[in-house]
Amino acid sequence: MADKKINQEALDYHAHGRPGKIEVIPSKPYSSQRDLSLAYSPGVAEPCLQIAANPEDVYKYTAKGNLVAVISNGTAVLGLGNIGPEASKPVMEGKGLLFKIFADIDVFDIEVAETNVDKFVETVKAIAPTFGGINLEDIKAPECFEIERRLKAELKIPVMHDDQHGTAIISGAALLNALELAKKKIEEIRVVVSGAGASAISCVKLYLALGAKKENIMMFDSSGIIHSERTDLDDNKKMFAIKTKVRTLDEAMNGADVFLGLSKGNIISKEMVKSMASNAIVFALANPDPEINYNDAAEARNDIIIATGRSDFPNQVNNVLGFPFIFRGALDVRATQINEAMKLAAVRAIAELAKEPVPEIVNLAYNQKNITFGKDYIIPKPLDPRLISTVAPAVAKAAVESGVAQHKINNWNEYVEQLQKRLGLDNKLIRVVTSKAKQHPQRIVFTEADTYKILKAAQIARDEGIAKPILLGNAVKIRKLIEENGLDLGDTPIIDPRVEEDKRNEFGEILFRKRKRRGFTLYEARKIMNERNYYGAMMVETGEADAMISGLTRKYSDTIRPALQIIGTQDDVKKVAGMYIMVTKKGPLFFADTTINVNPTAEDLAEITVLTAWGVQQLNIKPRIALLSFSNFGAHNDPAALKVREAIAILHRKYPGMMVDGEMQANFALNPSLLADNFPFCEFAEQGANTLIFPNLDSGNIAYKLLQELGSAEAIGPILLGMKKPVHVLQLGSSVREIVNMITIAVVDAQSRKNIR
Repeated sequence: MADKKINQEALDYHAHGRPGKIEVIPSKPYSSQRDLSLAYSPGVAEPCLQIAANPEDVYKYTAKGNLVAVISNGTAVLGLGNIGPEASKPVMEGKGLLFKIFADIDVFDIEVAETNVDKFVETVKAIAPTFGGINLEDIKAPECFEIERRLKAELKIPVMHDDQHGTAIISGAALLNALELAKKKIEEIRVVVSGAGASAISCVKLYLALGAKKENIMMFDSSGIIHSERTDLDDNKKMFAIKTKVRTLDEAMNGADVFLGLSKGNIISKEMVKSMASNAIVFALANPDPEINYNDAAEARNDIIIATGRSDFPNQVNNVLGFPFIFRGALDVRATQINEAMKLAAVRAIAELAKEPVPEIVNLAYNQKNITFGKDYIIPKPLDPRLISTVAPAVAKAAVESGVAQHKINNWNEYVEQLQKRLGLDNKLIRVVTSKAKQHPQRIVFTEADTYKILKAAQIARDEGIAKPILLGNAVKIRKLIEENGLDLGDTPIIDPRVEEDKRNEFGEILFRKRKRRGFTLYEARKIMNERNYYGAMMVETGEADAMISGLTRKYSDTIRPALQIIGTQDDVKKVAGMYIMVTKKGPLFFADTTINVNPTAEDLAEITVLTAWGVQQLNIKPRIALLSFSNFGAHNDPAALKVREAIAILHRKYPGMMVDGEMQANFALNPSLLADNFPFCEFAEQGANTLIFPNLDSGNIAYKLLQELGSAEAIGPILLGMKKPVHVLQLGSSVREIVNMITIAVVDAQSRKNIR
């Protein structure tokens, strides 16, 4: 049932809305007839003529310099084998998505119906003028070796078969750091390799380039150890054939310093690991099942350093640490190839990054207080935002120094700043927050569990390990909805307040004690506990749930009133506020107040700002806050502008350390150049604001809904600020995706209030 459910989830994900995972988006204006005449006929003739006269101008006038082809014939798709070009397309689209989100590289995925090496090479060569680089993917050995060799020799753009070199580069970085911790020299270690495919062979070649000795490496394929007396070896395996009497993996592991597994799961025993040399290094990289289970290897001995290909254990060897940034650096200097010097530069840059202090956003993502270089952290985490500005420059410099760069970078510090701005340092917010939520999932009570969207979102949150749902509503109706829609919520508790008389009376008495001087009788307090928003809020208040989510089908006021009456606001908070996270291509923006305070006073605006700053800080982002108006820094004395100006004065007086300024117009707040040129005294003039406080509910609500509907941003919220305990109110009619995002935020909110890190 679970596998069938997951399979359907994957199919739904790929088919929903626009089928597939990537699309082409125009990068130039196209709204007017003049725009179109420049984009196409007759204006397009000018760049065509310039390129005809000087072919290098193709990088100036077209997208070639930032465009990579991900090319496969589908003969060796990871975990699926030879499934053909059409069936490989979802994988290639996924690779394109990773290129874009990690390194801002555009991709066309190309699936070629050809297994003949000569014809495949000719096909790729014929389309190569379109691209600035070529990423070969999922092509079986030994053909992949010849294909890459020939394309590298015959084309003057970067070509890399990631299946070969990606794992080699990341595991090479891990090996350097593991050896440093083990206090061993690479030229002296004895290495056992299980697997002799494209990835394993490339790994061993790279280890040799790093200093390992060929005579100290024992490689095994499906027929056993690769030794000099075998007659069934192809040219790629012959180069690793050694003279030895060893024939079994058991024998080879005895006394070995390093085990590298790129074969199949569960072929290494605890006893074999125990037989290795002191401070043993085990890279069990088969997926999804490593050659030895991580916990078994760790139990076998205390001095071991382990890496796997899995994200649920330390030291994940993940190709996404390398290929996006290697191509980024190669493209930016217009390299004619990705050579050994560039690959080794990537290895060393990745290795060195693991020794640097880890940004707080990475600690947040992996729910640790202080990740530091050691046995459990020998390579950077995939969500580390520094990878693009560390690996790409190292690769680009190596290209320049090795003579394969056609474009020189004169100011490397400026280049690093440009890389950081490409994606925004905060662009991974949702992935980071989701990762943190999974570390300690919290109990989330859903007061509208009799709706499909809530049940679907609850299932996703449960399956992904984000939250522990509690469903409120008519149990018969809920179970019927679950069955009718093929959902699987396992043993998730379902509570119907109408039949929980004892608990309802208990909760009613608590409410009566809280509100007996605010118009509630004991009878009314008990009766109102039939209402799920009151019951759910009381579950949070009494600790039977960690957070509440409601509002999908009800007015905002009907949802928030019970929470205010039962849970109340934080100490010294007079007004709650609503904040939206707007996820944009340049990173997240935080909007407040967007849902509650209709026409706040200057004092209200100051309090809303303080609450919002706290909310942003909980996501480990430093808020740069702009209080918005139609006026810039005293340009108008209208009461609306004066109100904002007075709020700024209050904030500067009471919170001198807060990075907040205004009053200012929204375009100045979000445009650092415009802000620095006109108002250089602004505290965040060089960076721009990431948090916007609106002068009234009209402006805040209109702004976030316009951005959302225009497709300029994904909205997460509203996030309720100022409550004593986590209560979050959904936007009326939220999608399943939006509900899941809100669940994730609610879990992290609950963790933060419990000081869970």
